[in-house]
Amino acid sequence: MSAHEDGYSGPARLVIGHEVFDVQVELRGHFEPIDGRYHWYGRIAKSDALAAVLRGLKTAGNIHTPHGNSQCEVAEPDTWDRYRITGYSTPPFQLEG
Repeated sequence: MSAHEDGYSGPARLVIGHEVFDVQVELRGHFEPIDGRYHWYGRIAKSDALAAVLRGLKTAGNIHTPHGNSQCEVAEPDTWDRYRITGYSTPPFQLEG
């Protein structure tokens, strides 16, 4: 992680509709001066339960960590079945500085 990025790595709870998934996440973020918003993003570790529900499709959800929660978008999985997760504004982790 660079000096200009914040992040979180660890357990999280992902809520999609009425489904709840306990997952492991790797999240990073930065303030984007062009649009004036904080952008955060990362990957969700492989989860067979999540894959069975999403089947490779994109969806909206809410991610909860010990530091906060935020609305998010869960997108296509990579080659290792890790889904990408993105969000804007308040991240689900503490910001440095």
